[in-house]
Amino acid sequence: MRFMQFDLMKKAALGSVVFSFVAMGTIIFISAGGMENFVNRKQTVNKEAEILPESSGQEAELSGRGALTFVLGESDTSYLRIPLPEGCQAEDITIENHYMVQELYVVIKNVADDFYVENPISGNREMITQGRYETDGEGIRLQFDLTGIFEYHTILENNDLYIRFVSPREMYDKVVVIDPACGGSNGGETAQGLKEKEINLQIAEKLKEKLDKTGIKAYYTRMDDINPDEDARVKLANETRADMYIRIQTDGSEDDAVYGISSVYNGDFFIPGFGSMELAELLAGEVTESVKGKSLGTKPAGTEAYAIRQITIPAAAINVGCITNPQEAILLKREEYQEKIAEGIYQAVVKAYDDFK
Repeated sequence: MRFMQFDLMKKAALGSVVFSFVAMGTIIFISAGGMENFVNRKQTVNKEAEILPESSGQEAELSGRGALTFVLGESDTSYLRIPLPEGCQAEDITIENHYMVQELYVVIKNVADDFYVENPISGNREMITQGRYETDGEGIRLQFDLTGIFEYHTILENNDLYIRFVSPREMYDKVVVIDPACGGSNGGETAQGLKEKEINLQIAEKLKEKLDKTGIKAYYTRMDDINPDEDARVKLANETRADMYIRIQTDGSEDDAVYGISSVYNGDFFIPGFGSMELAELLAGEVTESVKGKSLGTKPAGTEAYAIRQITIPAAAINVGCITNPQEAILLKREEYQEKIAEGIYQAVVKAYDDFK
């Protein structure tokens, strides 16, 4: 399997940037990743401004109360520079990467409401389309709308926070996308008092606990009861250039006697060595073995499987059981059974990396 590797030249360039900061003074790395849950919005003040495009002037400023100011210049740097109040420490800053909606939040405690009116943001804003901030009694949340899906490097020096946006492949050697199907108003299959959207998410949460302990970077289309549209799910897989995309879903049948594990794959996209079919076979085999269940085999995805068919990396969906079968439904709602399913998916991912490098 030809998994994407770090670009050595980019790594060297990044190293030189970090080295130069070290020479300048003490550097504190805050974070290389992002939190996946939204910060609580206690909005007593809501102020917005668009980050302005380049112009020939020395400084650009939006008029109006609470508008962000952005100093033009310093465009040769690869970092966005965010000034911080005197005495601000790393523990006062939280960075949240909401990659599904292409937003980055920087939450800073103990900042005056007008701080970013008087202290402009500067540096490289190539990856940012607009920015705004909200204040509450505890501080400020800066929100940046990004041009795509990015990770970031951060450096805290003196009273400035520097952020450099990078692609996921620059940051991580192993990348997978996990997609718990359905969510929100789309409950999926419903039977035996169960909702597919809940089963899928519960399994994904257990899988996340396992993947978090490895060097594999996993992106999730959802970790809450929301329903990202199919194009957003496809975009996450394609833009991160992940090694594989795995959708977790349950099956159903008009014949409630049908039960078992199965998988479907993108039969329209072929990769020599390790592709969608091989991924589907791994998933079905490992999950069936983990739960000691019955395999219903694998098959190409039909036209209804829009996301699977639009993704241009190895992509497969694992049907973890038939919710319409009374006996299998009992198993699917048990936490220990969900744990076995998550273990099977996890083993499939690990074996994909071990066997198809």
